[in-house]
Amino acid sequence: MATTTVIIPVLNEAPHIEKLLAPLTGIDVIIVDGGSTDNTLALLTAFKAKVIQGSTGRARQMNAGAAEATGDILIFLHADTRLPEGWQNNLRDFADSKKVWGRFNLQFDETTPAFSVLAFMMNWRSRLTGICTGDQAIFVRRSAFDKLNGFADIPLMEDIDISRRLRRESWPHCVPDKATTSARRWRARGLIRTVLHMWWYRLQYFFGVSPERLVKSYYS
Repeated sequence: MATTTVIIPVLNEAPHIEKLLAPLTGIDVIIVDGGSTDNTLALLTAFKAKVIQGSTGRARQMNAGAAEATGDILIFLHADTRLPEGWQNNLRDFADSKKVWGRFNLQFDETTPAFSVLAFMMNWRSRLTGICTGDQAIFVRRSAFDKLNGFADIPLMEDIDISRRLRRESWPHCVPDKATTSARRWRARGLIRTVLHMWWYRLQYFFGVSPERLVKSYYS
C-alpha cells in the first residue's frame, strides 16, 4: 500500500497555521519554514508534524521537504489551502492508476458567484491544458519527482514548470473533490485585477521571460 507525505512550505503563517494543521493530525506531514519572523514556529510546537528550516522560496522549501520525506506519494500543500474530506481515498485511486502525478479540483473559501465562476474556469483550464497550480495541491509519485530532480530552483512559476515536465510523463490525475483555498489575496487586490495580473505574468513566462526577471516586478 502506497504511503503519503504532505509537504507544506510556510512563511509567516501564524494566523492560519492551527486551522491548516488541525485536519492533518495523524498524517505524515513535513513543514518547511522559509524564515518566518512572526510566531509561526512557536505555534508549530503544539503539533507533531516534522518542522525543518529551508531557504526562502517556495520551490526550495518544497524540495527541502521532499528530501526528508519517506512517502511513496508526495503532496505539496500551500499554507492557505485545505484538502477535502476523504482525500486519502482519492490518493488510493491515484496509486492504483498508471498516472504519475495529479491535482485536486479547487474551490475558494468565499462562495460568491464570482469566485465560483473563477474556480470553475481554473479547474476547466487545468483539465484542458494539463497545467496545474500550487493552489490545487499537486501530488506526485516519489519516483517521478526524483526522476525530474524536483522543482526547478526558480523564484516564481515553479508549479507551471513542474506541470510541463510531469505532463511529458503522464497527463495529470484530476481529483473531482475540491481542495479549498483562501480568497484573501484575491479580495485584497481585487478579483479582476488579480486575474489580469496573474495571466500577464504567465503570458510573459510562456514567451520566455525568466522567473528571476518576473519576480522583481511581481512582488513590487
